[in-house]
Amino acid sequence: MPLRNLKIPDLLDNLEAALKHSVVERNLVNPLMIGIRTGGVWIAEHMHRRLNIEEPLGLLDISFYRDDFSQIGVNPDVKPSQLPPHIEGREIILVDDVFYTGRTIRAALNEIFDYGRPNQVVLAVLIKRDGRQIPLNPDCIGASIILDANQRIKLTGPEPLAIELRTIEVAA
Repeated sequence: MPLRNLKIPDLLDNLEAALKHSVVERNLVNPLMIGIRTGGVWIAEHMHRRLNIEEPLGLLDISFYRDDFSQIGVNPDVKPSQLPPHIEGREIILVDDVFYTGRTIRAALNEIFDYGRPNQVVLAVLIKRDGRQIPLNPDCIGASIILDANQRIKLTGPEPLAIELRTIEVAA
């Protein structure tokens, strides 16, 4: 899908439809929705309202679970994760803004499993782009795109939500 055609309301509608289908298909009963800070939380807030999920929205900050922690250092804006004390056996909808390599999701799953073993985790992302490095794939997607190796896509917000495309200069 061309980047110029990516509009937040359309992506949210697509993701909502995919999530509704997935909730019915997988028989999710009283799912816990968890957003990954920061963009995933912004999307999860929208989806949480749209799907009328009763349980409060869970918030996940994966800063200490990243595999590049030793290379990039600690994020100075680390916020505590806010999850219910009982994850064991729960149905979870994990939400992120952009799925790229899969490393963010790996870190999120590691943190979730530190709280307990959920029954199942459904992964929902606003945008899936090429470049996967870990054998994970989203279950629900707002849009899929292909970018050049030197391009990065980022969700900005929270109000208004917008999509930003950056081109990284490659050293010659």
